[in-house]
Amino acid sequence: MLLSTKTIACLPGDGIGLEVMASAKEVIQSWVHTQDDCKIEMQDFYWGSDHYVKTGQMMPEDAISKLKEFDAVFLGAVGNPAIVPDHISLWGMLIKIRRELELSLNIRPARVIDGIQSPLHSPENFDFVVVRENSEGEYSESGGVIHNGKDEIAVQNAIFTRKATERTIRYAFELARKRNSKVTSATKSNGIVHSMPFWDRIFQETAADYPDVKTESVHIDALAAFLVTKPQTFDVIVASNLFGDILTDIGGAVMGSIGIAPSANLNPEGRFPSMFEPVHGSAPDIAGQEKANPIGQIWTAALMLDHLGYSNGAESIIQAINEVTRQEIKTADVGGSYSTKEVTQAVCHHLQSISTEK
Repeated sequence: MLLSTKTIACLPGDGIGLEVMASAKEVIQSWVHTQDDCKIEMQDFYWGSDHYVKTGQMMPEDAISKLKEFDAVFLGAVGNPAIVPDHISLWGMLIKIRRELELSLNIRPARVIDGIQSPLHSPENFDFVVVRENSEGEYSESGGVIHNGKDEIAVQNAIFTRKATERTIRYAFELARKRNSKVTSATKSNGIVHSMPFWDRIFQETAADYPDVKTESVHIDALAAFLVTKPQTFDVIVASNLFGDILTDIGGAVMGSIGIAPSANLNPEGRFPSMFEPVHGSAPDIAGQEKANPIGQIWTAALMLDHLGYSNGAESIIQAINEVTRQEIKTADVGGSYSTKEVTQAVCHHLQSISTEK
């Protein structure tokens, strides 16, 4: 049998990124070894803050052209403010990759994970996904600061294009059709008088193409509260760049830890590789101590495998995560006493068990 090889560029980054990346790679390889029709090649690129100290750049000049040669980019975590200011590390690597690979969608799921205690009194079985516009909106670079002293003025422009807005909303509807056929739009048209009515109009126009999908528009302040009080009522939430950023952090919080939250940065047209990264930061204060929670990176690996066409691998990894946490094999940040390596080895063991059962 001729196997098609998928290639992944692995960027461990900084701090605990190196540790959780090693964990996720071990899990991916463990799953691949159970398959007869799968071949994945992973190549490491040690770019990040240490690279900046040595070279004055977070990544080499040809970094983006190198990444374009792969089927996917797998990122650990970026940042070490003790040696590189955050704005340099962020714009020099993460945002640069997002923009130059045209990663216009950010996808972040949140669900109940067995054995991990949600801070909610009664979380029920929530399982929702936030689809976030990832290229413009409130995070546009348009604007500036003028005048000095008491007359100083800062202007920040939010840029919303029909192309990016409709692309994001349409992706949310397509995703909802594969899930529970409901899309919630995050808006604030009662207070933001231009961009949000524009967003609402495109949402309504797009919804007309999906009569089988239930829809609702909820103001961002109320929606943030509802994610805490009744998260089980949501399926797919679609939001602008800023609103999506806020909602996904709440999603991580109600799961029990932002350290277990995954994300995907997608190039929906497929022109360039998509990038997959956990939501958590580089946590340099615990780096090298075997305290890092690998679940966020491992769950992110599942999203990546699903994107690459290995849905069975994604399902098996998520099942293995649930089996491990259900048995209370967890790191300290979520109430356990196990090390990064021990959690990783447990996930690999359960992957092998799942394969044997099938």
